[in-house]
Amino acid sequence: MAKGKRTYVGFYSEETGNLVHITNINKKNFGPGEKLTLRKYNKVTKKHEVLKMKEIKKG
Repeated sequence: MAKGKRTYVGFYSEETGNLVHITNINKKNFGPGEKLTLRKYNKVTKKHEVLKMKEIKKG
């Protein structure tokens, strides 16, 4: 079976280390080792935080 072009990534909070957001991205838009950071609202800490991307296995 062929591998898909998309992969699931989780965005983890820099402050707490908790998983805050999950999405899928197109692998071809990101080079090897390239990481994406987002600034999103964290419900646990009740403020906006910088989130770092990590690849996760979904299934």
